[in-house]
Amino acid sequence: MSEPITIEMLERRIDRLRGELRRAATTGDRMQARALRAELRQAEHAWDDALADLEDQARPAPQPVHKPMLSIREQVHHALTLLTVPAAPKLIIAVHDAFFPGELVAARLTSLRRDEERSFRVQPFGRPYYLCPALTADLLSPARGLLALSTWPLETRVVGPLSARVDFLIGAIKVAQRVAQLPEDAHDARRLLWRFAASIPGAGGAGITPGSVAELAQAELDVHLDADTADRAAAAIRAQERLDGSEALFGARLQRLRRTASKA
Repeated sequence: MSEPITIEMLERRIDRLRGELRRAATTGDRMQARALRAELRQAEHAWDDALADLEDQARPAPQPVHKPMLSIREQVHHALTLLTVPAAPKLIIAVHDAFFPGELVAARLTSLRRDEERSFRVQPFGRPYYLCPALTADLLSPARGLLALSTWPLETRVVGPLSARVDFLIGAIKVAQRVAQLPEDAHDARRLLWRFAASIPGAGGAGITPGSVAELAQAELDVHLDADTADRAAAAIRAQERLDGSEALFGARLQRLRRTASKA
């Protein structure tokens, strides 16, 4: 039984025939050259067939699956949606790193609010949501270093004297509820929960659980919630009366506040 002809054998044969054909053409042996040319064409056709067989037999290499990259807006939106309250960039990054894939870079948050306001002014309400600052309850101006979602009611987006603590406790409860749904080896999420617990009386120390953190946070929240809700509701009413569409999202400008005060 003859050995099957491989594509490597055909390639060596083609190289040999080309060399012999070149020599026959150089010496002027036309009869030998014609015979070699016919044999070379036959070998080249066989090589084409062998290559086609290899292509048919080869399986395509699996292509890596690339998950679409989320924009920084979407990353911040995910973190704020989990917290449900205004938050500082440092907390937003911590929540994103604990619960969501990808990397949220702190430096990219610096100009985010200005970019959102610029986009709103170019095409008002052209997006499903905007990342906007929380508003101070007294001046209805942008609260320094706090981001919120435009889809939240004004009562959530304005912050008063008690709001920092109230929002911290609400965030702790939301984080605890999410951690309770995760496996025990979700270390990043649990480390974030322990950081919340360290600032809640009775929640720190050994043996803490998501349930105990949420329970103790709720107990303290009940003490402050009514007063904070009243402050925020009053500020929201003033904001609805005094601010236009853009200012209701991004806050009253300092120049306008000065004009208003001088008229008063």
